[in-house]
Amino acid sequence: MRRKLPSDAPVTAAASGPSEVDLKQLSTATAVGRTLARSCGACSTAPLLASLESFLAVRSLAGNLSSALASSRRCVRLLALANRANEHLQAGNHSLYLALRAVDPIDRDLASDPEPLPLPTLRRMLLSLVPSVRAHAEREISREFSDWMVRIRAASRHLGQVAIGRSAAARQRQEELRSKHRPLEECITLDDDGAGDLDDFAAAVATADVADGGAGASFDLTPLYRAMHIHQTLEHEERFKKYYLENRKLQLTSDFDVIAATPFLESHQMFFSQIAGFFIVEDRVFRTGGVLTSRADVDALWDSAVGKMVSVMEDNFSRMQTANHLLLTTDYAALLSATMRRYGYPVGMLLDVLARHRDKYHDLLLADCRRQVVEALAADKFDQMLMRKEYEYSMNVVAFGIQSSGITPAFPYVALFSCTVPDICRIVRSFIEDSVSFMAHGGGGDTYAAVKKYLGRILLEVVDALIQKLVDSGEGLSVSQAMQVAANMSVMERACEFFTRHAAQLCDVPLRAVERGRRDFPLCKCRDAAEALLLWLLRSKVDEFMRQSDGVNWMADDPPAGGNEYANEVIIYLETLTSTARQILPLPVLRHVLGAVLTHISERIVGLFLSDSVKRFNANAVTGIDTDIKMFEAFGESMSSLFVDSDLESAANEMKAALVEVRQLVNLLTSNSPENFLNPIIHEKSYNKLDYKKVATIFRDSSDSYFSTFGTRGVRQNPKKKSLDTLIRRLREVS
Repeated sequence: MRRKLPSDAPVTAAASGPSEVDLKQLSTATAVGRTLARSCGACSTAPLLASLESFLAVRSLAGNLSSALASSRRCVRLLALANRANEHLQAGNHSLYLALRAVDPIDRDLASDPEPLPLPTLRRMLLSLVPSVRAHAEREISREFSDWMVRIRAASRHLGQVAIGRSAAARQRQEELRSKHRPLEECITLDDDGAGDLDDFAAAVATADVADGGAGASFDLTPLYRAMHIHQTLEHEERFKKYYLENRKLQLTSDFDVIAATPFLESHQMFFSQIAGFFIVEDRVFRTGGVLTSRADVDALWDSAVGKMVSVMEDNFSRMQTANHLLLTTDYAALLSATMRRYGYPVGMLLDVLARHRDKYHDLLLADCRRQVVEALAADKFDQMLMRKEYEYSMNVVAFGIQSSGITPAFPYVALFSCTVPDICRIVRSFIEDSVSFMAHGGGGDTYAAVKKYLGRILLEVVDALIQKLVDSGEGLSVSQAMQVAANMSVMERACEFFTRHAAQLCDVPLRAVERGRRDFPLCKCRDAAEALLLWLLRSKVDEFMRQSDGVNWMADDPPAGGNEYANEVIIYLETLTSTARQILPLPVLRHVLGAVLTHISERIVGLFLSDSVKRFNANAVTGIDTDIKMFEAFGESMSSLFVDSDLESAANEMKAALVEVRQLVNLLTSNSPENFLNPIIHEKSYNKLDYKKVATIFRDSSDSYFSTFGTRGVRQNPKKKSLDTLIRRLREVS
């Protein structure tokens, strides 16, 4: 009897595809088949066994071929990458980065693939290729960088000469323009038309100077950037940055030695030009070189250069005996300062050597400006300024950059400020122009630094001091007038930015240097005083309405339906006031004022319970106070919605926090377990703003004096009354 072969499943699997066959199982099945064939007869199993053996042989051959093909493709790919890297290397230094990118996949393949290449010779060649390409790239780029360092040092002197020459040409053109307009300046008054003419003149000077403000010579930084890029690719970025900085320091030190070889009178132009060119290059590298240099690195180099120049100038100026020689050298040093200032370098130490005293002139100018500001403040009624024509808007708003948007409004136009603002702007602008004019002819040194100094003096000693004096004296200002003064201060912040920009334009200073040297708002004292006055007036007005709380019925039979009368009048007043204030006051000021007023209201309501005139009160009176507080909370919540779209999103919480003390007091009075007030955990969570002494003062009598609705039911005592008695007893013990 013939037995069946138990190898049907492997055969079926083989039919479905060679990839699904387990060769070990097939070999086992073949061996079993042969054994059965010998025992049962081989007639029926011989073909099957032959097929299995043939399949195994073919499958093994296919596996070997696939492995060989994969290895071949891998070798071809790696060789293609090596060939590509070689082509990039032959193309020159501009393709070094591409060569490095080509060998990176070779490195990753050899490092990450668990199976080594079948050709050991090829593997050894590729393993040596990757570091060789990288080392070659580093050598080539270092050679190119060294050549560039030599070229850029040779070009720096020419760059400095051209830049200083441009400064001289700009100054000459400015002098010509001023000479041309000098007759017009002499007849200009401080009226609106004259101020416009002077603005046009200043703009023409600034435009002419900006046209000549560039270095006038180009220099190629491509080799430097290429070297930086290659070293970044090789992960040697920090080493290259250090190498670059050290070499530039050595070059700067070598530049200093130029002045020692020849007399200062003969070599000062070469000396200053070399240093100017050096830092023009460094400025370009800092602005366009990414992380190659930092501001601290450039500042350190500049500080070293300034220290050397100051030492050289002081030494040689002190030994010069000829006025023309001193004038020649100081003039070139001033041109150097003007040139480097355009690139944002601080030149204060250089200007200290050149500057003359200018305080007397500016003291006289400040005295005249003080008189004009006093007259302007005395003439102002602190009402919003009305402008009927576009030219009025242009000369009072646009001319000083105090417009809130670039869109010209419809006329007649009611400004957010009073007439004091443009009057003060005209006075300060005239002061800046007079100061620049004086120093351009005889001041010397850093004009912009001096203008900023004296601009700060007029803003602090004149404008800020006089407005603060006006606010402190009161002068019978109403709430609306105090609000207008506070609104004026917000506009003056934009005006102060205009003053700084205007001074920079007249002195040919780039905006980058202006932004870096920007200071805080100089009129902060009078601004704070105006806000304090407004808040004091508002509190006083609220106190007038709060005096009506004397008519509150503290033992009412029913709670007031719509809250107490004083609260309704305060709400109406605040809503009316806010409708105007939100139109002219800046959001931070409005938020601060509203929060402070609500805090004051909270303190006044708490003070009602502390008053000696309130001996007893019941639950209906507390309910009425609770209604009042809800009205104030609703008002605060409605006002906080004004700040959602600004950076004052926490205003809602601030408005709510302003009333937190009186809210916690009412919550305590309406609580069913008032003794929890003394529980530290509950107190911190729900009554953290309530003072123990205030609560003890409010509950100075027994609970029978409060909440006549407690009562009793049968023989059982009201639990709330019992809890209140416990609180009163423990408060007495604590106090």
